[in-house]
Amino acid sequence: MSTIDDPITAPAPEEVPLPNAPLVRVIAQVRFPHVIDVDQREFVAPFQKALRSKYPVLRPEQMQGVLFGPNGPAAVQAQTAWRFSDADGKWRVSLAPEFTALETTEYSSRTDFLGRLREVLEALQSHVAPQLVDRLGLRYIDRITGAAVEEISKLVNPAVLGITTTAAAMHAEHVLGESLFALDDTRLRARWGRLPRNGTVDPAALEPIDDVSWILDLDMFTTKPQPFDVEAVMASADSFAARLYTFFRWVVTPEFLRRYGGNV
Repeated sequence: MSTIDDPITAPAPEEVPLPNAPLVRVIAQVRFPHVIDVDQREFVAPFQKALRSKYPVLRPEQMQGVLFGPNGPAAVQAQTAWRFSDADGKWRVSLAPEFTALETTEYSSRTDFLGRLREVLEALQSHVAPQLVDRLGLRYIDRITGAAVEEISKLVNPAVLGITTTAAAMHAEHVLGESLFALDDTRLRARWGRLPRNGTVDPAALEPIDDVSWILDLDMFTTKPQPFDVEAVMASADSFAARLYTFFRWVVTPEFLRRYGGNV
């Protein structure tokens, strides 16, 4: 059992490195008011140059954007999302007219991820110069597969197991719980549960796999508008990371930590 009583307010525990962590994706996103020039190659070129040493592969994608008028959504318009990645495709930076994002499938530490996020935000500040942040979000997705799925009762807090501890669970292919927690101006959305083969809750972030899995999807965000400032955004991102880790540690047991390489 976790020693954390309230994961929404408890102090963050000391981190336990997990060399074999089942963390499949981490995403940080900053949304801002529409910057029309981001659709233009010439405008984006300096941003690319600032990040090219780490993210040398550029693959533009067309996406649908919704333009808002005084009475709500007014039109759907094609927009360009610039996708910058490393050679292996394990790290990716996205830039679109209304957001930038950093994501990875090879997370090693909070320090490394937040350091890379700072570099992206500094490039954004220098070459795009948004004036406001409309939304800031940080998301961690863990996926357990193999024999661990059948031993889930040993690996996670009984409070989140729900129906999976009952006899009915043997007939369930898809069992998913979701909760939304409020903390001042931020929200923490937690989803967890068992997915069938080729199942997903978000194809863009969690690719379907040919195996039964158990997921823990934690997303912390704020939609309170604030002036764009790298230091302020980084302070919030660091705070979000600590809170999400606290929630993670509330969910998992010491057996989970040991199974994935933790020294506890």
